[in-house]
Amino acid sequence: MKTIYQTVAALLLAGASCGASAQLPFSLPGLDKLSNKLGNINLGNAVGNLTKAARETDEAEEVRIGQEFAATLLGAKPLVADPALQRYVNVLGRWLVLQTDRPDLPWTFGVLDDSGFNAFAAPGGFVFVTRGLVARMRSEAELAGVLAHEIGHVLKKHHLRAVQKNAGMALLGDFLGAAGKGSGSPHPEARSALMNVGRKLYTSGLDKEDEFEADRLGVVIAARAGYDAYGLPAVLQALQAQNPADGEFSLLFRTHPAPSARIAMLEALMRDRFDGLPGKDGPPPAMRLTEFRD
Repeated sequence: MKTIYQTVAALLLAGASCGASAQLPFSLPGLDKLSNKLGNINLGNAVGNLTKAARETDEAEEVRIGQEFAATLLGAKPLVADPALQRYVNVLGRWLVLQTDRPDLPWTFGVLDDSGFNAFAAPGGFVFVTRGLVARMRSEAELAGVLAHEIGHVLKKHHLRAVQKNAGMALLGDFLGAAGKGSGSPHPEARSALMNVGRKLYTSGLDKEDEFEADRLGVVIAARAGYDAYGLPAVLQALQAQNPADGEFSLLFRTHPAPSARIAMLEALMRDRFDGLPGKDGPPPAMRLTEFRD
Protein backbone atom coordinates (compact mmCIF):
# COMPACT_ATOMS: atom_id res chain seq x y z
CA MET A 1 0.00 0.00 0.00
CA LYS A 2 2.94 2.33 0.66
CA THR A 3 3.94 2.04 -3.00
CA ILE A 4 0.44 3.00 -4.09
CA TYR A 5 0.48 6.12 -1.92
CA GLN A 6 3.88 7.04 -3.36
CA THR A 7 2.33 6.74 -6.81
CA VAL A 8 -0.52 9.06 -5.82
CA ALA A 9 1.98 11.58 -4.46
CA ALA A 10 4.01 11.36 -7.67
CA LEU A 11 0.87 11.97 -9.71
CA LEU A 12 0.14 15.11 -7.71
CA LEU A 13 3.68 16.40 -8.25
CA ALA A 14 3.56 15.58 -11.97
CA GLY A 15 0.23 17.33 -12.31
CA ALA A 16 1.57 20.40 -10.54
CA SER A 17 4.42 20.59 -13.04
CA CYS A 18 1.87 21.09 -15.82
CA GLY A 19 1.23 24.65 -14.68
CA ALA A 20 0.03 27.68 -16.57
CA SER A 21 3.34 28.15 -18.35
CA ALA A 22 3.37 24.57 -19.69
CA GLN A 23 -0.23 23.56 -20.06
CA LEU A 24 -0.72 24.57 -23.69
CA PRO A 25 2.17 23.12 -25.75
CA PHE A 26 -0.12 22.65 -28.74
CA SER A 27 -2.80 24.67 -30.48
CA LEU A 28 -6.29 24.24 -29.05
CA PRO A 29 -9.24 24.16 -31.43
CA GLY A 30 -11.78 26.92 -31.18
CA LEU A 31 -9.93 28.93 -28.51
CA ASP A 32 -11.26 32.50 -28.22
CA LYS A 33 -13.96 31.73 -30.78
CA LEU A 34 -16.62 30.08 -28.70
CA SER A 35 -19.73 32.11 -27.98
CA ASN A 36 -20.89 31.95 -24.37
CA LYS A 37 -24.49 31.41 -25.40
CA LEU A 38 -26.15 28.51 -27.18
CA GLY A 39 -29.79 29.22 -27.74
CA ASN A 40 -31.34 29.15 -24.28
CA ILE A 41 -28.20 27.67 -22.69
CA ASN A 42 -25.82 30.18 -21.11
CA LEU A 43 -22.55 28.26 -20.87
CA GLY A 44 -20.93 30.74 -18.52
CA ASN A 45 -23.77 30.44 -16.04
CA ALA A 46 -24.08 26.68 -16.54
CA VAL A 47 -20.45 25.93 -15.66
CA GLY A 48 -20.14 28.76 -13.15
CA ASN A 49 -23.02 27.35 -11.13
CA LEU A 50 -22.07 23.68 -11.36
CA THR A 51 -21.03 23.36 -7.73
CA LYS A 52 -22.85 26.08 -5.81
CA ALA A 53 -25.03 23.46 -4.15
CA ALA A 54 -22.14 21.13 -3.30
CA ARG A 55 -19.89 23.11 -0.97
CA GLU A 56 -20.60 21.57 2.41
CA THR A 57 -17.59 19.22 2.34
CA ASP A 58 -14.34 20.96 3.18
CA GLU A 59 -11.98 20.92 0.20
CA ALA A 60 -9.07 19.45 2.16
CA GLU A 61 -11.35 16.65 3.33
CA GLU A 62 -12.59 16.07 -0.21
CA VAL A 63 -9.01 15.77 -1.47
CA ARG A 64 -8.09 13.39 1.36
CA ILE A 65 -10.97 11.08 0.47
CA GLY A 66 -10.03 11.34 -3.20
CA GLN A 67 -6.48 10.24 -2.44
CA GLU A 68 -7.83 7.15 -0.72
CA PHE A 69 -10.11 6.36 -3.65
CA ALA A 70 -7.29 6.98 -6.14
CA ALA A 71 -5.07 4.59 -4.18
CA THR A 72 -7.83 1.97 -4.46
CA LEU A 73 -7.94 2.38 -8.23
CA LEU A 74 -4.15 2.29 -8.56
CA GLY A 75 -4.07 -0.81 -6.38
CA ALA A 76 -6.18 -2.57 -9.01
CA LYS A 77 -4.43 -1.20 -12.08
CA PRO A 78 -1.07 0.61 -12.27
CA LEU A 79 -0.36 3.63 -14.43
CA VAL A 80 0.92 3.12 -17.97
CA ALA A 81 4.70 3.53 -18.00
CA ASP A 82 4.56 6.21 -20.71
CA PRO A 83 5.46 9.71 -19.44
CA ALA A 84 4.47 11.36 -22.72
CA LEU A 85 0.99 9.82 -22.62
CA GLN A 86 0.53 10.80 -18.97
CA ARG A 87 1.70 14.35 -19.70
CA TYR A 88 -0.61 14.68 -22.70
CA VAL A 89 -3.71 13.57 -20.79
CA ASN A 90 -2.83 15.89 -17.89
CA VAL A 91 -2.41 18.86 -20.23
CA LEU A 92 -5.71 18.16 -21.96
CA GLY A 93 -7.52 17.58 -18.68
CA ARG A 94 -6.15 20.74 -17.13
CA TRP A 95 -7.27 22.81 -20.10
CA LEU A 96 -10.78 21.43 -19.63
CA VAL A 97 -10.92 22.21 -15.90
CA LEU A 98 -10.00 25.81 -16.63
CA GLN A 99 -13.49 26.08 -18.12
CA THR A 100 -15.06 25.30 -14.70
CA ASP A 101 -15.31 27.22 -11.44
CA ARG A 102 -12.98 24.79 -9.61
CA PRO A 103 -9.68 25.08 -11.50
CA ASP A 104 -7.77 25.40 -8.23
CA LEU A 105 -8.36 21.81 -7.12
CA PRO A 106 -5.19 19.66 -7.31
CA TRP A 107 -6.45 18.14 -10.55
CA THR A 108 -4.58 14.97 -11.47
CA PHE A 109 -5.18 12.88 -14.57
CA GLY A 110 -3.77 9.43 -15.23
CA VAL A 111 -3.91 6.59 -17.75
CA LEU A 112 -4.32 3.14 -16.20
CA ASP A 113 -2.57 0.15 -17.75
CA ASP A 114 -5.76 -1.66 -18.70
CA SER A 115 -6.84 -2.72 -22.18
CA GLY A 116 -10.50 -2.37 -21.22
CA PHE A 117 -12.65 0.64 -22.07
CA ASN A 118 -13.43 2.73 -18.99
CA ALA A 119 -12.90 5.97 -17.08
CA PHE A 120 -13.09 6.81 -13.39
CA ALA A 121 -13.20 9.88 -11.17
CA ALA A 122 -12.44 10.35 -7.48
CA PRO A 123 -13.25 13.29 -5.19
CA GLY A 124 -10.85 16.21 -5.08
CA GLY A 125 -9.85 16.19 -8.75
CA PHE A 126 -8.58 12.70 -9.60
CA VAL A 127 -9.54 11.44 -13.07
CA PHE A 128 -8.37 8.20 -14.69
CA VAL A 129 -8.91 6.70 -18.12
CA THR A 130 -7.74 3.31 -19.31
CA ARG A 131 -5.14 2.67 -21.97
CA GLY A 132 -7.77 0.81 -23.98
CA LEU A 133 -10.12 3.81 -23.95
CA VAL A 134 -7.46 6.24 -25.18
CA ALA A 135 -6.46 3.83 -27.96
CA ARG A 136 -10.05 3.70 -29.24
CA MET A 137 -10.58 7.48 -29.37
CA ARG A 138 -10.96 8.63 -32.98
CA SER A 139 -10.38 12.32 -32.22
CA GLU A 140 -9.18 14.56 -29.45
CA ALA A 141 -12.74 15.87 -29.12
CA GLU A 142 -13.87 12.37 -28.14
CA LEU A 143 -11.20 12.10 -25.45
CA ALA A 144 -12.04 15.63 -24.26
CA GLY A 145 -15.70 14.63 -23.97
CA VAL A 146 -14.87 11.59 -21.84
CA LEU A 147 -12.54 13.55 -19.56
CA ALA A 148 -15.11 16.34 -19.24
CA HIS A 149 -17.75 13.78 -18.20
CA GLU A 150 -15.47 12.59 -15.38
CA ILE A 151 -14.67 16.18 -14.43
CA GLY A 152 -18.42 16.71 -14.09
CA HIS A 153 -18.57 13.93 -11.48
CA VAL A 154 -15.91 15.74 -9.43
CA LEU A 155 -17.58 19.14 -9.78
CA LYS A 156 -20.90 17.82 -8.53
CA LYS A 157 -19.26 15.64 -5.85
CA HIS A 158 -21.20 12.60 -7.02
CA HIS A 159 -18.92 10.08 -5.30
CA LEU A 160 -18.97 11.98 -2.02
CA ARG A 161 -22.75 12.11 -2.09
CA ALA A 162 -22.88 8.40 -2.89
CA VAL A 163 -20.68 7.66 0.15
CA GLN A 164 -22.95 9.80 2.32
CA LYS A 165 -25.97 7.98 0.97
CA ASN A 166 -24.59 4.45 1.27
CA ALA A 167 -22.49 4.76 4.43
CA GLY A 168 -23.73 7.92 6.12
CA MET A 169 -21.99 10.97 7.47
CA ALA A 170 -20.92 9.06 10.58
CA LEU A 171 -18.41 7.04 8.56
CA LEU A 172 -16.97 10.14 6.90
CA GLY A 173 -16.82 11.83 10.28
CA ASP A 174 -14.92 8.91 11.82
CA PHE A 175 -12.49 8.79 8.90
CA LEU A 176 -11.83 12.51 8.69
CA GLY A 177 -11.98 13.17 12.40
CA ALA A 178 -9.31 10.57 13.14
CA ALA A 179 -7.17 12.04 10.35
CA GLY A 180 -7.37 15.53 11.83
CA LYS A 181 -9.06 16.99 8.74
CA GLY A 182 -6.51 15.75 6.26
CA SER A 183 -3.40 15.32 8.44
CA GLY A 184 -2.21 12.29 10.32
CA SER A 185 -3.52 8.74 9.92
CA PRO A 186 -7.22 7.82 9.94
CA HIS A 187 -8.41 4.96 12.11
CA PRO A 188 -7.75 1.68 10.23
CA GLU A 189 -11.33 0.47 10.66
CA ALA A 190 -12.80 3.75 9.40
CA ARG A 191 -10.43 3.74 6.43
CA SER A 192 -11.21 0.12 5.59
CA ALA A 193 -14.96 0.77 5.74
CA LEU A 194 -14.64 3.83 3.50
CA MET A 195 -12.55 1.92 0.96
CA ASN A 196 -15.11 -0.87 0.86
CA VAL A 197 -17.75 1.71 -0.06
CA GLY A 198 -15.43 3.10 -2.73
CA ARG A 199 -14.82 -0.32 -4.27
CA LYS A 200 -18.55 -0.93 -4.40
CA LEU A 201 -19.10 2.38 -6.20
CA TYR A 202 -16.53 1.52 -8.86
CA THR A 203 -17.95 -1.97 -9.45
CA SER A 204 -21.67 -1.16 -9.26
CA GLY A 205 -21.73 2.44 -10.45
CA LEU A 206 -23.34 5.73 -9.46
CA ASP A 207 -27.02 6.55 -9.76
CA LYS A 208 -28.10 6.90 -13.39
CA GLU A 209 -29.13 10.52 -12.78
CA ASP A 210 -25.54 11.27 -11.75
CA GLU A 211 -24.32 9.79 -15.03
CA PHE A 212 -26.86 11.79 -17.04
CA GLU A 213 -25.79 14.96 -15.23
CA ALA A 214 -22.12 14.25 -15.92
CA ASP A 215 -22.96 13.74 -19.61
CA ARG A 216 -24.70 17.13 -19.75
CA LEU A 217 -21.81 18.86 -18.03
CA GLY A 218 -19.27 17.03 -20.17
CA VAL A 219 -20.80 18.37 -23.36
CA VAL A 220 -20.81 21.93 -22.03
CA ILE A 221 -17.25 21.81 -20.66
CA ALA A 222 -15.83 20.35 -23.87
CA ALA A 223 -17.65 22.96 -25.95
CA ARG A 224 -16.33 25.77 -23.79
CA ALA A 225 -12.82 24.38 -24.29
CA GLY A 226 -13.25 24.74 -28.06
CA TYR A 227 -13.93 21.11 -28.94
CA ASP A 228 -16.76 19.71 -31.00
CA ALA A 229 -19.62 19.32 -28.53
CA TYR A 230 -20.58 16.07 -30.25
CA GLY A 231 -17.37 14.32 -29.19
CA LEU A 232 -18.99 12.62 -26.21
CA PRO A 233 -22.17 11.65 -28.12
CA ALA A 234 -19.89 10.13 -30.79
CA VAL A 235 -18.24 7.95 -28.14
CA LEU A 236 -21.67 6.84 -26.91
CA GLN A 237 -22.74 5.99 -30.45
CA ALA A 238 -19.63 3.85 -30.87
CA LEU A 239 -20.43 2.09 -27.60
CA GLN A 240 -23.86 1.13 -28.93
CA ALA A 241 -22.15 -1.17 -31.42
CA GLN A 242 -20.29 -3.07 -28.68
CA ASN A 243 -21.37 -6.29 -27.01
CA PRO A 244 -22.09 -5.63 -23.31
CA ALA A 245 -20.77 -9.13 -22.55
CA ASP A 246 -17.38 -8.32 -24.09
CA GLY A 247 -14.85 -8.30 -21.26
CA GLU A 248 -13.29 -5.09 -22.57
CA PHE A 249 -16.58 -3.22 -22.13
CA SER A 250 -18.54 -5.22 -19.56
CA LEU A 251 -17.61 -3.10 -16.51
CA LEU A 252 -18.59 0.14 -18.23
CA PHE A 253 -21.95 -1.30 -19.33
CA ARG A 254 -22.55 -2.62 -15.82
CA THR A 255 -21.85 0.72 -14.15
CA HIS A 256 -23.51 3.13 -16.61
CA PRO A 257 -26.94 3.58 -18.19
CA ALA A 258 -27.38 2.14 -21.67
CA PRO A 259 -25.69 4.25 -24.37
CA SER A 260 -29.05 4.62 -26.15
CA ALA A 261 -30.59 6.25 -23.06
CA ARG A 262 -27.63 8.60 -22.67
CA ILE A 263 -27.77 9.58 -26.34
CA ALA A 264 -31.50 10.23 -26.17
CA MET A 265 -31.03 12.49 -23.16
CA LEU A 266 -28.27 14.47 -24.87
CA GLU A 267 -30.25 14.79 -28.10
CA ALA A 268 -33.14 16.31 -26.18
CA LEU A 269 -30.75 18.75 -24.50
CA MET A 270 -28.61 19.70 -27.46
CA ARG A 271 -31.01 19.76 -30.39
CA ASP A 272 -29.38 22.24 -32.82
CA ARG A 273 -27.92 24.57 -30.19
CA PHE A 274 -24.34 23.42 -30.75
CA ASP A 275 -24.45 23.12 -34.55
CA GLY A 276 -23.05 26.56 -35.36
CA LEU A 277 -20.12 26.48 -32.97
CA PRO A 278 -16.53 26.62 -34.26
CA GLY A 279 -15.47 23.63 -32.15
CA LYS A 280 -13.01 21.22 -33.74
CA ASP A 281 -12.48 17.47 -33.60
CA GLY A 282 -8.70 17.59 -33.40
CA PRO A 283 -6.50 14.66 -34.48
CA PRO A 284 -6.62 11.23 -32.84
CA PRO A 285 -4.69 11.09 -29.55
CA ALA A 286 -2.10 8.79 -31.15
CA MET A 287 -1.18 11.60 -33.56
CA ARG A 288 -1.27 14.31 -30.89
CA LEU A 289 1.08 12.24 -28.75
CA THR A 290 3.93 12.78 -31.20
CA GLU A 291 4.10 16.39 -29.97
CA PHE A 292 4.82 15.14 -26.44
CA ARG A 293 7.54 12.68 -27.30
CA ASP A 294 11.18 13.68 -26.88
